[in-house]
Amino acid sequence: MALVEHDLTPEQWGMLQHLWGGCAYCGAGDRALQRDCVQPISRGGRYTLDNIVPACGACNASKSNDEVTSWMRRKKLDERRFLVRFVEVRDALMPDDTDIETGHMNAGLGGTHGSAP
Repeated sequence: MALVEHDLTPEQWGMLQHLWGGCAYCGAGDRALQRDCVQPISRGGRYTLDNIVPACGACNASKSNDEVTSWMRRKKLDERRFLVRFVEVRDALMPDDTDIETGHMNAGLGGTHGSAP
């Protein structure tokens, strides 16, 4: 088995917790949060900024190594809210790569891809 890349820094974890404001899945803001892999390592995920969300212990244990959207449907959690927020947080923390065709950068949450520099 190949080595799995684990590059989430403590600073990035702090920013993830701040931006999510609670459990990424159920929204609970009054519980201790754990690092959860959206795509479990057992399914090819990595312990990286674009695959970790803060989760309360109950959600983290319940999700285990399940696929996130089917688990959310089973638990009757707001899948759409999670997916939209996941993209917003990811975009805020991970600026898009340069658009190869235009050479422009995405400015994150407020930017539009392909806008003038």
